[in-house]
Amino acid sequence: MKTLTAATLLATAGIFGLSGCASTGNVTPQYVPPSTYQSYDCQALSQEYTRVNRYVDAARNEQSTLSASGVGVGVSAGRWGISPNISFGVGKSNNTKARDAKLSRLYGERDAIIQSARIQRCSFANGVKIYGE
Repeated sequence: MKTLTAATLLATAGIFGLSGCASTGNVTPQYVPPSTYQSYDCQALSQEYTRVNRYVDAARNEQSTLSASGVGVGVSAGRWGISPNISFGVGKSNNTKARDAKLSRLYGERDAIIQSARIQRCSFANGVKIYGE
């Protein structure tokens, strides 16, 4: 009886895992026409889908970016005499606009790949949702 329950839980988790792939959070996918991938066969589409998903995962994990807060130009005196120096003020930024733009493009590419795979009836696209479904 416990084995049946564990199998049911595992199957349910798998279904939720597949449906979660279409989640984009607050980022709306940029439109990429499916015709971009019309020359790809199912194997190439599957590889491209995997590649884009790796980029999506990497972009989602980007916590913050570096931002320049100023540039300083000056002269310093040291052991070797007087020399010019340039300093940059760099810090962490909570601005995620660049990351969101990257994710928007990647989500659009992923949706276009799935749409193209559906047109070609590729098996890996079965059950994979795109934005708005």
